[in-house]
Amino acid sequence: MISLEEKISRFEKMYTGAITDILDEKGYRNCVLPHDLYPLVPGQRITGIAMPMYGEPSDDTDPNTIYPPLLKMLGDVTPGQVLVSKANDNVSAHLGELSSETAKYRGARGAVIYGGVRDTDYIINLDFPVFSRYTTPNDVLGRWRLVDYNVPIEIEGTTVRPGDFVVGDRDGVVIIPQEITDEVLIEAEAVMNTENLVRKAILEGVHPLDAYNKYGRF
Repeated sequence: MISLEEKISRFEKMYTGAITDILDEKGYRNCVLPHDLYPLVPGQRITGIAMPMYGEPSDDTDPNTIYPPLLKMLGDVTPGQVLVSKANDNVSAHLGELSSETAKYRGARGAVIYGGVRDTDYIINLDFPVFSRYTTPNDVLGRWRLVDYNVPIEIEGTTVRPGDFVVGDRDGVVIIPQEITDEVLIEAEAVMNTENLVRKAILEGVHPLDAYNKYGRF
């Protein structure tokens, strides 16, 4: 069993394309989150264990009912986690600076928000990786509420469960099922090594088809 710290370190060196290729070969063909998720900082990477959550629109303007569930969720963050939120909303900011700073302090490695964020300049200065669909100054009060967390969610056909592994880069965000994370890590590393050999051969003048026939990758 590979430790969480080692998995994070090794996945940080990978590109999501190699990981997705391995998942496809294993029959896991719906592991990439929608392509309308973007990092606040172009090229920013994110790796860690999924902490899934979901919410829904709400017109409740009582802060004593809206904020406590969010604060409880933030208080339950553990080191190495990535917040993965299915907002079911396109109006509010579902993550801001204070939430990001709290999550980072408690050991979170970033957040993937299938919804909106705000306070983006502050979040960028925190060096807290965040992927989201949009930005807006709208607060959740009177617009949205958190329903539950640490439960399985589904985002546009991709299931995210507590403990699944999250890897995001410039190309997108991929979810690796918990039970195959270690083997995907090892096999994706092997693919990257093979692709290096293919690249070297092509740059030495080998015909691309011959390189493919020799190494079985392109």
